[in-house]
Amino acid sequence: MEWSASVTNQTADIVEDQLDDSDLEAAESIESPGINVGEVHRALLGTWPEERQRSRDIVADPTFWRDDTLPYTEHRERVLEQVKELSRRGTTGLAFPKRLGGGENPGGNIAAFEEIFLADPSLQIKSGVHFGLFGAAILHLGTEPHHDKWLPGVMDVSNPGAFAMTETGHGSDVASVATTATYEPETEEFVINTPFRAAWKDYLGNAACHAKAAVVFAQLITKGVNHGVHALYLDIRDDEGNFLPGIGGDDDGVKGGLNGIDNGRLHFANVRVPRENLLNRYGDVAADGTYSSPIESPGRRFFVMLGTLVQGRVSLDGAAAVAQQAALAIAITYGNQRRQFDNSGEGAETVLLDYGRHQRRLIPRIATAYAATFAHDEFLREFDAVFSGKGDTPERRADLETLAAALKPTTTWQGMDTLQEAREACGGAGYLAENRLTFLRHDLDVYTTFEGDNNVLLQLVGKRLLEDYAKKYKDADARETARLFVSQAANKAIHEIGLARIGSIARDLGSSARSVGWLREPENQHALLSARVEEEISEIAMSLNRAQKAGKGAGAFNALQNKLIETAHAYGELIQWEAFTRKLEEFDPNSETHRILTWLRDLHGLTLIERDLAWYLMSGRLTTRRARLVSSYVSRLITRLRPHAQSLVDAFGYKDEHLRAKIASGAEQQRQDEAAAYYVELRASGNAPVDERTLYRAKKKRTR
Repeated sequence: MEWSASVTNQTADIVEDQLDDSDLEAAESIESPGINVGEVHRALLGTWPEERQRSRDIVADPTFWRDDTLPYTEHRERVLEQVKELSRRGTTGLAFPKRLGGGENPGGNIAAFEEIFLADPSLQIKSGVHFGLFGAAILHLGTEPHHDKWLPGVMDVSNPGAFAMTETGHGSDVASVATTATYEPETEEFVINTPFRAAWKDYLGNAACHAKAAVVFAQLITKGVNHGVHALYLDIRDDEGNFLPGIGGDDDGVKGGLNGIDNGRLHFANVRVPRENLLNRYGDVAADGTYSSPIESPGRRFFVMLGTLVQGRVSLDGAAAVAQQAALAIAITYGNQRRQFDNSGEGAETVLLDYGRHQRRLIPRIATAYAATFAHDEFLREFDAVFSGKGDTPERRADLETLAAALKPTTTWQGMDTLQEAREACGGAGYLAENRLTFLRHDLDVYTTFEGDNNVLLQLVGKRLLEDYAKKYKDADARETARLFVSQAANKAIHEIGLARIGSIARDLGSSARSVGWLREPENQHALLSARVEEEISEIAMSLNRAQKAGKGAGAFNALQNKLIETAHAYGELIQWEAFTRKLEEFDPNSETHRILTWLRDLHGLTLIERDLAWYLMSGRLTTRRARLVSSYVSRLITRLRPHAQSLVDAFGYKDEHLRAKIASGAEQQRQDEAAAYYVELRASGNAPVDERTLYRAKKKRTR
């Protein structure tokens, strides 16, 4: 009986599969002339189009272009001069106070900064170290006397600086840095020490050669009490470039990328700095050694101080989106021009992007780049609201930190993935330095680990999700909480969080079009993507709750760490899908642009669902039939989007002088046209040799 039922089900599945193609064709039969490239381009430029375009104009100037022929020592000197020239052009001062000649435009500053990636990632990051870390620490952790004294030298790059936070022995664990700053009331000075080798400040941009000063993060000790990590301004070199007394360092040398930056190490032995050099916005020491702070809680004070430096993560998220756009602009353009294999037998080779596998490799990544770009603009608006003071509240700062910890890992990993796939999709040409993909990938690589290792950041996101989950039950009585826990564990189709009952969908057999229509609905895509986060957080919370009651909380958290990080990653992807969906509301719903971008949004969401189909099946969120239709519809969307691929990457707005990749410059099309013309002329002349295969086929035909 069970065998018969199994056979019947398999037969039904086969019949339904046969219906898929015709039903899907009917569901997606409307032709589309294309997107409005200018309209989409304006949407992609985001909230600060003028600042972003001005920066693109700078990137188009060969003065700022990377020279891959230089040895790393000369590359470093070139990048330093470029940073100074950026300062003269004015964009680097956008974040600083107007009274000092700045723009007080934090969002516009980041938007402009992100575009520098396409000039040279080393230039972007070196300027980011100097203006966005060293300068921003003085601006956000210091007070007005510090601003007046040191920011002018930051803004004109007469005083290059380093950001001395990371230590050899403590990377992402900033709270545990071992460098100390001990206050001596007798001299009104702090004495800075790195007590052992692992306490050396490491991987610091500008530290090996160019920095004359540094903001040093150290454990502040006064009157025998350690008040935790604080920041102090410290001169480290004289005008001739020599270390000042008590200060030493090493050069990190050649790295896997970003070799235009002089990364290095610093160490300190009884280095004395005046009491006034403490950046004292959140913690101060009086002349007699008395410590005071506007924030009583040491833990909260620490996170507020670090939260003021979140702009690094914001800018890396945006730069990784730029990297995705550039890589796809190169690879799609090349794929639309490069031909390989005469599949028709008529003497015309097939364009690469007409191959289904090539489309599968690149077109879903266009969707990802759009989602990352739209999410970043929302992220940047939130950053600007907090740091401009227009919407600065503790709650919004906490949300901004969570958003940064979710999106920076998500987008930098996407950037690495897209650069690698684009490189491979361009074959040997993609490996040539002249086409930029390989070196851009090398440079972007470290974005995944600096400003917070991606896995560590996602763990912070996971903890925040668990905290929010716990708050939902804080006021519930024990009986109600138990009922909710039991109902969630017992029935995957019933969820207190209000998700759609996606498990009860087996009754729409016989109509693939109806199933596809269900997949197209944004609320259903959202329910699936949300469930991937909320259900996992629920299960982790219940497991931790049981373990804590059994006295095994620490071990349980460690065992669940990987699951928590994967869930936080899914949360970052959900944020991107939601941003894409909101952006669609800005387009005329009756326009072809809206139709095509909706396909692109659907492709983004369903590609994520397709990747995690095993989870959706095991959790009961999708039936087997609908799981198969996810992949079928993804393929259908890719086919529908293929004619628009070039327009979608053209809308990024990058020109030849931004991409500087020969295979995307039209040179490949010229080669293909030249080759085609040659064979046309040869055949017309009557001098073309006979293909041996033609003779062989004719011979076989005669002998039959």
